[in-house]
Amino acid sequence: MIRYLRLFAYFLRFSFSKALQFRLDFFFRIVMDIIFYVVNILFYDVIYTHTDLIGGWSREQMMVFVGAFLLVDALNMTLFADNLSNISFFVNRGDLDYYLIRPVSSLFFLSLREFAASSFFNLLMAGGILTVALIRYSGPTPPQLILLFLLLICNGAYLRYLVRMLTIIPVFWLHANLGLQMVFFHLVRFLERPDTIFTGWVRVILTTALPFGLMVSFPARILFGGAPWKLLLHIATVTVILSGTVFLFWRRGLRAYSSASS
Repeated sequence: MIRYLRLFAYFLRFSFSKALQFRLDFFFRIVMDIIFYVVNILFYDVIYTHTDLIGGWSREQMMVFVGAFLLVDALNMTLFADNLSNISFFVNRGDLDYYLIRPVSSLFFLSLREFAASSFFNLLMAGGILTVALIRYSGPTPPQLILLFLLLICNGAYLRYLVRMLTIIPVFWLHANLGLQMVFFHLVRFLERPDTIFTGWVRVILTTALPFGLMVSFPARILFGGAPWKLLLHIATVTVILSGTVFLFWRRGLRAYSSASS
């Protein structure tokens, strides 16, 4: 574990030094994310001028939800997005060999080696938006419940990573999985909507096989409703099963991989 923490610290130092060499790109990435945040906040502001509740949530509650999904998005952009975008190219060009010979988990190395320094500042802004929303929320928010909520948001970012990996790993067999990743980018929009607005088989899928509803909606419901154990158990179960599926799928993919030297 200490070795992995040291390696991640090296990733941080290298990423920040590289980002500062391209300051214009650094600046525009921050501006783009600010626009994304403003659009999402205004979207719900406009809707609440016509109604008092959306999916049973008040405006105060919805702003907490918005802050939470912005934080999940910022965590993904900071830690995973750039890294996961490269995996398909590494597999198809045989460049994956470079990572497989490292004396650490190849999945760890490939998932976290590039830390998006520009998105880190947007991560701070997303955290600030969520903090303001929590301060303005008039419901009971004991410290232990806030801590649980934040832990579940981090778990939501991890679930988002797992679902994205499930659309990337088929490249070992398909050798071109852009279509699957485009499907993911369309489906991830469900993350930005409360799970309570969906019904029937759509809601079942969004809380099990494609758990976008567990990434932000369930943590928010636990915060608003006082941590019902059934929701916690459901989140834990889906996280464990999905983690095992991704790790098993990754190992199968490595067995099918044709390296540049083969």
